[in-house]
Amino acid sequence: MSKPDGIRLNKFLSEIGYCSRREGDALIEQGRVTVNNQVAKQGQRVSFQDTVAVDGETVSKPAKDFVYLAFNKPKGIVCTTDTKAEKNNIIDFINYPKRIFPIGRLDKLSEGLIFLTSDGDIVNEILRSNNKNEKEYLVTVDKDITIDFIKEMRSGVPILGTKTKKCEVIKVNKNTFTIILTQGLNRQIRRMCEHLGYRVTRLIRTRIMNIELDLPVGAVRELTADEVKHLKSSASASASAKATGDTQKVPAKKKESSKSSKKPIVSSKARVGKTAITNKKKKKPRHANQVTTKRKRNNTGRRRSK
Repeated sequence: MSKPDGIRLNKFLSEIGYCSRREGDALIEQGRVTVNNQVAKQGQRVSFQDTVAVDGETVSKPAKDFVYLAFNKPKGIVCTTDTKAEKNNIIDFINYPKRIFPIGRLDKLSEGLIFLTSDGDIVNEILRSNNKNEKEYLVTVDKDITIDFIKEMRSGVPILGTKTKKCEVIKVNKNTFTIILTQGLNRQIRRMCEHLGYRVTRLIRTRIMNIELDLPVGAVRELTADEVKHLKSSASASASAKATGDTQKVPAKKKESSKSSKKPIVSSKARVGKTAITNKKKKKPRHANQVTTKRKRNNTGRRRSK
């Protein structure tokens, strides 16, 4: 059987850096995409010789240089590219001169690190459900954290008709903890806490893979060459693991020093907050702050001889 000509329309939109494949499917479903002046259909194949338009505007051919950005999202900004439907959208807030879209999302009330890019293929690979890339969060709740709360969060909580995967949870103080996830269910941390009788009052994403939050609130910067390299290798490794059936998580590599500039690109709407999370590593809390079980030491001295 001969191979069909062209590529699927959603992949075309991804390859030219217009949007991710998932967003492309949504645009096609809404009837907003046309091919050669005809409303497009799901699964339709196109070539770069076809005229593809979104909302009546012809989309451009692929750019040679993709953009990869890190952004410290403020509370109240929505991770959507639909600038018409959402006034407080991430695209207008950053106001970047090239077309970009977020890799994943943070809900409106959450803050912290999120990536944006014009590379649709890498978005698709990173967002695949079987990717096991680590994401770390700093979470504050409305009441004192108990040992049972930490244990249940670690072992998995039933939400959205499934049980969350085991994860690392460390108590920081009486009402704050860190959590490292390798899955991304909708409002996962908030739902997990709600199931256990807690309400999240603040949620900040502080790390994605090996890249830590090092920007003031509302600032954006380009990823360094080393960071982009690791981002791509992690996405490829996860995709390969899915294909071979090996679904173990992809460990975060240690941060590599880079001579590339990490100066933030401050947009016209960017705000610099007082509570920025920096790249400086803090020592993990010990003893009472870490809810772990330790063997009690035997202080009775040497064993008596019989």
